[in-house]
Amino acid sequence: MRYLFLAFFMGVFGLMSGEAEAQLDPENILHIDLPWGRVSIGMRPDIAPTHVARIKELARAGFYDGLTFHRVVPGFMAQGGDPDGTGGGGSGQLLEAEFSRVPHLRGTASMARTDDPNSADSQFFICFDRAPHLDNQYTVWGRVIAGMEHVDRIEVGTVMQSVRVAADLPQGE
Repeated sequence: MRYLFLAFFMGVFGLMSGEAEAQLDPENILHIDLPWGRVSIGMRPDIAPTHVARIKELARAGFYDGLTFHRVVPGFMAQGGDPDGTGGGGSGQLLEAEFSRVPHLRGTASMARTDDPNSADSQFFICFDRAPHLDNQYTVWGRVIAGMEHVDRIEVGTVMQSVRVAADLPQGE
């Protein structure tokens, strides 16, 4: 039922394209449970296969569970995925950039990095609004397909209670 709703939602908002197939596959949907609701991200292995694979690996290992959004800039983005909560930590595995022409729109999920384009690790951010200055500079790996109203409520210190790949959850959950 949930995936039927997502198909309807994506069709209504014009998202039925090549990315829609990846987003509707439970293997490519990431659920982030916040204290007040669930955010669902349609992951894009078609544009960032290495990053999507690593995010799935970390989610399946429980890496993100209990981590916070340590950097939030209203009108711009919310960043999390640092086990230290300082913005300087990670999982210990750097990823080579997978830049694409996909723009940073409201709801875009992209990887955080240092000045080195090949320094993404476990930290990611979700855009609150369009951020054209990030285009072709950061690896886009997905976009919020449900729960953007929950993203809008994120503040510094908001906890990711659990982060799971939809395919790993009991059907309908």
